[in-house]
Amino acid sequence: MAFEPPQRLVRALGETAPSGDDWLEKLPEVARQAVDLRELTVERVQVPGGRSSLVVLVRRADDTPAVLKLAPGRARPESERAALARWGGLGAVQLVEPFTAEGVLVLERLHPDVSVRSLPEAKALLEAAGTLRRLWVEPPGDHAFETVAERTGRQAVAMRGAGSEVSALVSAALDARESLLVAPPEARLLHGTFRQSKVLAAERMPWLAVGPDPVVGECAFDLARLVRDRVEDLIATPSGAATTRRRVKRLAESLDVDQERLRGWTLFRAVESGVRALRVGRPRDAELLLEFAGWL
Repeated sequence: MAFEPPQRLVRALGETAPSGDDWLEKLPEVARQAVDLRELTVERVQVPGGRSSLVVLVRRADDTPAVLKLAPGRARPESERAALARWGGLGAVQLVEPFTAEGVLVLERLHPDVSVRSLPEAKALLEAAGTLRRLWVEPPGDHAFETVAERTGRQAVAMRGAGSEVSALVSAALDARESLLVAPPEARLLHGTFRQSKVLAAERMPWLAVGPDPVVGECAFDLARLVRDRVEDLIATPSGAATTRRRVKRLAESLDVDQERLRGWTLFRAVESGVRALRVGRPRDAELLLEFAGWL
């Protein structure tokens, strides 16, 4: 079978790939080797798939369905493996092979085409938030996960180079980050990139999270990305700003997170994503994100 990466993956990696990176060129052969070594039967490549990995639906030698996931080192697949092992299937997809080749994950099969985004908005937020709560566990004492301070520190450096047209929002976002890092609440293992599309229908539980980019820090940081889900719908409605503020309040109360801390991290993450979208040539995405940030 030809392991052609979906165009969504090609575009996304093209925005972030360092000079000389040849992971996409090697991907078809890496995929073939991973399949042959494990005696997997390939059903299909998941399309449109993710933005940082190739996802292949497979069957194992005993005919049980599974997922083969291949990711470049910059997507931190070993960090994902460590987080999934820590969660042990509670709220998240399970590892089928705890220890395997670098950049190769074999996971239980969920329903890849059914996420909580298929539900009405209020129900989707409720189910997503309930899934996220189960992931907030104490990190291992000897963990090597990136911290919120470290990740946002790297992001802050890149944000400072943004143009003058967004300087006011960038300054507000950076100020929010500085104040939030002064006395953070107790740290937990976080999904890191949680949103509705990362929660898939499953057999052993109604919904399970996939695709973490784990980080250790306060829960409000994790919840902040969920606040702006379906941002295009929020922007399209006259009541978008009021709806956003109500969403912050409702999510904070339902998950016992400080509302102002959630607002601050939502601001930072929206501005960071908007500035990054500008930098890689996605002006429409940037416009939506920065208008959303202005409501906060």
